[in-house]
Amino acid sequence: MKYLVRSQGFGAIVGVTVMLIVFTLIDFSGWWTIQTVSNVTQFASILAFVAMGQALVIMTKEIDLSVGSVYGLTGVAFITLEPTLGVAGSLIVAIGIAVLAGFLQAVAVVKGQLPSMIVTLGGLFTARGIIYVWTGGSVHNFSPPARSHLLTRLLGGELFGIEAATYWLVVVAAILSLLLWTTPFGNRLLATGGSLESAESRGVRTERVKIAAFILCSSLAGFAGILTLCNQPQTHVTLGENMELEAISAAVIGGCLLTGGRGSILGAILGALIVVSFRYELIALGAPSSWYVSFVGVVLIVAVIFNQKLARFLGHSV
Repeated sequence: MKYLVRSQGFGAIVGVTVMLIVFTLIDFSGWWTIQTVSNVTQFASILAFVAMGQALVIMTKEIDLSVGSVYGLTGVAFITLEPTLGVAGSLIVAIGIAVLAGFLQAVAVVKGQLPSMIVTLGGLFTARGIIYVWTGGSVHNFSPPARSHLLTRLLGGELFGIEAATYWLVVVAAILSLLLWTTPFGNRLLATGGSLESAESRGVRTERVKIAAFILCSSLAGFAGILTLCNQPQTHVTLGENMELEAISAAVIGGCLLTGGRGSILGAILGALIVVSFRYELIALGAPSSWYVSFVGVVLIVAVIFNQKLARFLGHSV
């Protein structure tokens, strides 16, 4: 039990448990259906990719507000470039765009010594503007051959009734968890967020660590956009709007401290599950859409308070 309390995602585990109990009591027949569970799992998987990337950046004591727009821009690039480059070519270029976005913003933060909130807010508006200009406000679709392409089916199909995004999430989450907890990079990442000066005094190249975190964050957001478009190959200018707020909420609910140095991949995934589950349940109960926005705000504040108190209880500085 003591180990569980000390785990980075303890709050998210409690949150998921309470959520499932409450939903079961108030809406058992509506919640525990194959269709509901399938939809929640699919969209939670997509949000979890963005939340995991956000968690890595928050662990370095930074934040990335551009992930929703990078998600949308990557998806738009993937669809609109396909007629010229093919599915494989557009996939490579789209991921390259996400990597470039993360790299440029990271360089502005670490080399320009600018607040990450301001830099990535600029990135949010820039990427969103490019989406509008690129699409002209119109809808773009995959061609029939592209829909049936092997890569499209691999990234957007389903197996045994489970969407491909869920399988990809398991694979990527396992890799990131190993990276975070079993490699020197993971130690350097947490050390950078915990105490920048202390990390540098021990020889950690904190600038490189932050650049890597931002690139991973943008890449995961871009990959999530591609997974979405492979499943539903149709672009729209609002693709990914406000996703950055959900991703930040999921990461914080999952145990990330905004003061850096603490967080978990599993916690980010569970946080995404909580956010998406409440959205679906509120819709199912006929609640106004504004209730969902209010819920995210309230839960975010509660999660911050809970995480800080838990960290102090365990002897961590916040």
